[in-house]
Amino acid sequence: MAPSRITHNLEQCGGKPCIRGMRIRVRDVLELYAAGLSSEQILADYPDLEPEDLSAALDYAAREIDHPVLVG
Repeated sequence: MAPSRITHNLEQCGGKPCIRGMRIRVRDVLELYAAGLSSEQILADYPDLEPEDLSAALDYAAREIDHPVLVG
């Protein structure tokens, strides 16, 4: 299995999930999408990112919200 593009480092970005050890958080990528930017625009604004990084951020977010919700 290939190493994950999503990394966690307690000494970087407060341990928040980042892209490949860079100081670009998964949240940053998601906020750019939420603001209406396309993948092409994000890649142009962040030349260190690769298309696979954007896919990994979306996949990570999807897996993180896929948990049961207990209603009492």
